[in-house]
Amino acid sequence: MADLLVRERGGSAPGTSETGPSAPRPPLRREGPAKLAGVARYTDDIVVPGAWYGATVRSGEAHARLLGIERDPAFDWSAVVLVTAADIPGDNVVHLMADDQPALATDELRHVGEPVALVAAADPGTARAARDHVRLRTEPLPPVLDPAASDGAFARYEIVKGDVDAAFAALAADDIVVEGVYRTGHQEQLYIEPQAVIAVPRDDGGVTVHGSIQCPYYVHAAVKRALALDDARVVVVQEETGGGFGGKEEYPSGLAIHAALLARAAGRPVRMVYDRHEDLAATTKRHPALVTHRTAVGRDGRLLAQDVDVLMDGGAYCTLSPVVLSRGAIHAAGPYACPNVRIRARMMATNTPPNGAFRGFGAPQVAFAVETHVNRIAERLGLSPAELRRRWAYREGDVTATGQLLREGAGAGEVLERVVAASEFERARARTRAARERAQRAGGADGPVASGIGLALGWHGAGFTGSGESRLASVASVELAADGRVHVLSSSAEIGQGSRTVLAQLVAEALGVGDDLVDVAPTDTSLVPDSGPTVASRTTMVVGGLLVVAAERLRWEVEAQTGGAFAETSAEWAAAHGPVRVNERYGGRPGIVWDEAAHHGDAYPAYSWGAAAAEVDVDLDTGEVAVRSVVAVDEIGRVVNPLMAAGQIEGGTLQAVGYATIEELKHDGGRPLNDRLATYLVPTAVDAPAITALTATLPSTAAPHGAKGLGELPADVAAPAVIAAIHDAVGAWITELPATPERVLAAIRALEAERGRTAPTQGSEAAGGRPAGPGEAGR
Repeated sequence: MADLLVRERGGSAPGTSETGPSAPRPPLRREGPAKLAGVARYTDDIVVPGAWYGATVRSGEAHARLLGIERDPAFDWSAVVLVTAADIPGDNVVHLMADDQPALATDELRHVGEPVALVAAADPGTARAARDHVRLRTEPLPPVLDPAASDGAFARYEIVKGDVDAAFAALAADDIVVEGVYRTGHQEQLYIEPQAVIAVPRDDGGVTVHGSIQCPYYVHAAVKRALALDDARVVVVQEETGGGFGGKEEYPSGLAIHAALLARAAGRPVRMVYDRHEDLAATTKRHPALVTHRTAVGRDGRLLAQDVDVLMDGGAYCTLSPVVLSRGAIHAAGPYACPNVRIRARMMATNTPPNGAFRGFGAPQVAFAVETHVNRIAERLGLSPAELRRRWAYREGDVTATGQLLREGAGAGEVLERVVAASEFERARARTRAARERAQRAGGADGPVASGIGLALGWHGAGFTGSGESRLASVASVELAADGRVHVLSSSAEIGQGSRTVLAQLVAEALGVGDDLVDVAPTDTSLVPDSGPTVASRTTMVVGGLLVVAAERLRWEVEAQTGGAFAETSAEWAAAHGPVRVNERYGGRPGIVWDEAAHHGDAYPAYSWGAAAAEVDVDLDTGEVAVRSVVAVDEIGRVVNPLMAAGQIEGGTLQAVGYATIEELKHDGGRPLNDRLATYLVPTAVDAPAITALTATLPSTAAPHGAKGLGELPADVAAPAVIAAIHDAVGAWITELPATPERVLAAIRALEAERGRTAPTQGSEAAGGRPAGPGEAGR
């Protein structure tokens, strides 16, 4: 069980979530018993009598002209339906941000794995055989595989504060400039349940889609447009969903279109359930990134200017890349007060499978870069990484790079001090320095394994960027039924994060009733309003906030008419008057100003703050990294449910550990090479470090219940903390994720060669550091 309690002399640390005999017991997880008992039904468990099985014919080339689609005449096609783009009754697009991605390719193939045709048959074996007997006639075209060489941009942003060029020009002789280049690759969401939908045709010509879905109304809009149907003839039902992490945000829209097209052609239900190989090979991944930092720092440690360039690889189609890049750009300078900042960001097209949403949504890439850069600057200055962050971290009253005044809840300092204390960071660093000094005196390593500790600090905007929440105009509802029970109605999807439990808990508290009186309606577009997508760490803060207001309005109405407490009078009142439903629509927050074109103003209604300290062991012979422990502290306003919060911190931290150390998707000519579970490595229970999950609370007015977002924040900070710990252990910097054994050994050997050429600068080893290396220009 994660440790949610920090104790100091005299009692609990102020603002720390506490569990124990004296603390209220949080509600039990609503879907927990069914999952534990193995009776929860996921999409592939649903039995639909007469359903056929669908399969996808995909491109085998990174870039080609499609000249024709042919059936193998030797195959028996009598019991198979085949669908191509010509059979799409509506628009041949996967509806999202841009109309560039076809549901089925027509004249050009832009990536390996692009859907070209669909087949369905009464059994999966026949469907797969039919797929393999469809021939594509193509003409190869030169692929673009390097985003730096691409001339196609999905988005470009520039964020400017102050005058960066003037700040660099005005540097004194003893000020320093530190430059660094940082790379991150693809990462696979690897949800426990692969992509899966079932499309059921309706008598009115419409379709009902059941599936493993993160954003039901995204799917609703996409199917409606592709099949030329109105709102009423498309219903989307989210079934029990085995994880999403962003991978089931936009991708199920295309899959649902495919299943619906086949169901329409076959005149019967069609199941499309990917196996793990197809899921790994064809679905969206985290965007690779190349981030360059050039930072001016006074010799006294003042942060003078930050010049940041962010290049991301969007893959073949736009998907959600513009907003991924936007969030990445906004967070690229880190949670640090700086008078002069310039961030230039671009998202480029390549002939690789499209990339899309993933937990953190552009922030983990830039957080790795800026936090590693800050740790390198601390080394250059001979300062503790914790001390440098104390000097630079945002405080209330500071202004961000986008020009947003931090009016409240700037928790960077709070989480920093908590993690430093809980991890005994400075004491651990001292042990590392002592071990290194012993090794130097002995003329070699201090043993076959070197240990180290690393630190990172982060922030994450909660909710949609800028005016995004206002444009969504999300709706959530609370209904008092005739039997006296309360129903929560929203399209927020339970994908393993515990939203059903937390939203019911918030409504029960607002009504003053037990949570056992509150039911959560199925996530079915025919039953619940559009509450916006289950993304952007917005469910508890935004949707939960709407439900709290709706519940308060319902309570006021009942109590005003009965003269008694809602808990005591609502059942009798409902029996006499019938059901009553209260809808609440998001109307924005007063005083929020955002210029979308200039990327200037109030980027988010609130920020959550996180810090992590990681301890690692590095095998000096093999370069293997074992992450022993991670202490993670997250400031998220009110902690509604401590157990759920701990689960989010632990899960996000472990995903970040995998991102830092072993998760690497390799490509050759645009084709994924290790798209199998046997070859794409993720942390298992054996690899998982001891994770201490701590929460901190500062006052927040971002929502009526005081809670901010949490889901994505832990994924931002653990990876750079691990990289800093590797450096603390071996003295070498890893500037590309993941830190594979090969990269670690190469970095150690490069450092040894460098030390053989250059004598250490005075005092550098005393600071646990090394002389400036390539990309670290001093001035």
